[in-house]
Amino acid sequence: MSTAVLAEGGAIQPGEHWDPFEIGLNLDTVIYTVVAGAVVLAIGFYVRAKITSGVPGKFQLALETITDLVRRQVESSIGIRVAPFAVPLAITLFLFILVANWLSLLSFHEVPSPPTADVNLPYALTALSLIWVHVFGIRRNGLHYFEHYTQPFAIMLPLEVVSQISRFLSLPLRLFGNMFAGTIMLQLIVNLLPAYVSWVANGAWKMFDLFVGGMQAFIFALLVIVYFGEFAGEDSSSSEGQRAH
Repeated sequence: MSTAVLAEGGAIQPGEHWDPFEIGLNLDTVIYTVVAGAVVLAIGFYVRAKITSGVPGKFQLALETITDLVRRQVESSIGIRVAPFAVPLAITLFLFILVANWLSLLSFHEVPSPPTADVNLPYALTALSLIWVHVFGIRRNGLHYFEHYTQPFAIMLPLEVVSQISRFLSLPLRLFGNMFAGTIMLQLIVNLLPAYVSWVANGAWKMFDLFVGGMQAFIFALLVIVYFGEFAGEDSSSSEGQRAH
């Protein structure tokens, strides 16, 4: 259960969360998650208002580059026509996790933990993503979707179950571990170095943390696409082939 322990100066220490009501609710994570969601919505509305078919601005060009990269990955893994929703889903996941990761840059002296440094958010994102993967597979193939758990032999079922559990555990822990480690490093820099030196190291590490945050957001979204391709795309193609015969 989280405890409401605040560091000197008002910053929440890494691994501790603000729970003023002591009910097991990490309020700092909730607030930062809402902020990240609001930023993503604001980006969407801004792009919609500024989008042009002529010469795109720098911001539109950057988003179009990301969209094209995601679309090509979806096309190679699943097929756009098979899962047209995968592109906006992956882009939304990428932008949301990116903003959530970069929220740690809001303060330069104190160290606010990004919501992705709380394992609850990565697990929630993973649960929603994997549930939708299986829902999509069932909608495409009906109950035949579950047959791939016993292919090529029924004895493979326990291994497939273990594989599914390991994916559910590893995907969020990868995101959480990297962001949590970055928060700890920032706290160590602040605590161990004199103030007139720590701001230089702090700034350099935050630039690196910005890069890591972007890479982790991209990897998470990419793996979700891969899971769609593995759990849904292959089954869909095989089912369509069987129906053709």
